[in-house]
Amino acid sequence: MAEVELQGVTKAFNGQTAVNDVSFSVAPGHLVALLGPSGCGKSTTLRLIAGLEQSTAGTIHIAARDVTHAGPAERGVSMVFQSYALFPHLTVAQNILFGLEVRKVPKAERSDRLKRAADMLGLAALLDRKPSQLSGGQQQRVALGRAIVAQTPVCLMDEPLSNLDAQLRLDMRREIRGLQRRLGVTMIYVTHDQVEAMTMADRIVLMRQGRVEQYGTPDELYGRPATVFTARFVGTPPMNVVPLALLGGEGKRFAPATHDAASVSLGIRPEHIRLGEAGIHGTVTAVEYLGADSLVDVRVGAGADQANCLVRVPGKAGLGEGDDVRLDWNLADTHHFDTVSGRRIA
Repeated sequence: MAEVELQGVTKAFNGQTAVNDVSFSVAPGHLVALLGPSGCGKSTTLRLIAGLEQSTAGTIHIAARDVTHAGPAERGVSMVFQSYALFPHLTVAQNILFGLEVRKVPKAERSDRLKRAADMLGLAALLDRKPSQLSGGQQQRVALGRAIVAQTPVCLMDEPLSNLDAQLRLDMRREIRGLQRRLGVTMIYVTHDQVEAMTMADRIVLMRQGRVEQYGTPDELYGRPATVFTARFVGTPPMNVVPLALLGGEGKRFAPATHDAASVSLGIRPEHIRLGEAGIHGTVTAVEYLGADSLVDVRVGAGADQANCLVRVPGKAGLGEGDDVRLDWNLADTHHFDTVSGRRIA
């Protein structure tokens, strides 16, 4: 197991900054997810750790060794790509062992590593097949097998499940997390899917426009988002964020004592809102029935100053478009944000 640490890492392409002063550390044996929307710099950050790109500034340490200027082969990392990167003319066994053959690992040791990885991934019966004869999930297992046989202390994954269907993604993320724990490797996992990050990671690096927006456990990002961006990006459906002034007198009891109401926005998770006879007045604009629960879209505010709030209720809501409702929630479930900066108000 090895620790990975980035300090002030920056990367610019032709004068455009893709990664801007990124710092975080990954404890040995932990799985950390790099999460964020397309173009936020998460894949570039992973490539910098792998040595596939060279940083413009900052340092990268792996296992307490400065590898900032080291080549990919010198860093002690393996990588699983989004495209699987399998050789179509080679068999499953040859694809898995390709890196070991290049490094002149003895044949007996290659065979032992292959058997262990194939048994672990359920590929023993597929070793003589070509990639074109495999399903998407099987091809992904071959890519994982290649990383496993490398026996590196650090494994990097760049959106490895994005080409799979929803059910297979669910199965594979459980497999990957289980493998990471059994092997004890340090893993850095890039994804744009917050569900993957929340269910798999020990800690999450949420990125935005090349910077780290928040770094913490899934519970910290969900329960105490540092910014409106975090509050809206993490959670399905996202947190409702409404300017306090828009709610008028009905919102006074949710206002923080230390700030002017005009500068504060309220945040509340859809599952924390109750529909009842008291609270903030709203009008139902849509209802989505999902089986176990329903999402009720409610418009609040008066005149031109209005906003929509999503409410999650169990089962069928029994409401329709145009119905008047009242929204209420516990004060302890309220989040406060500065309307201008978007930062959390303690």
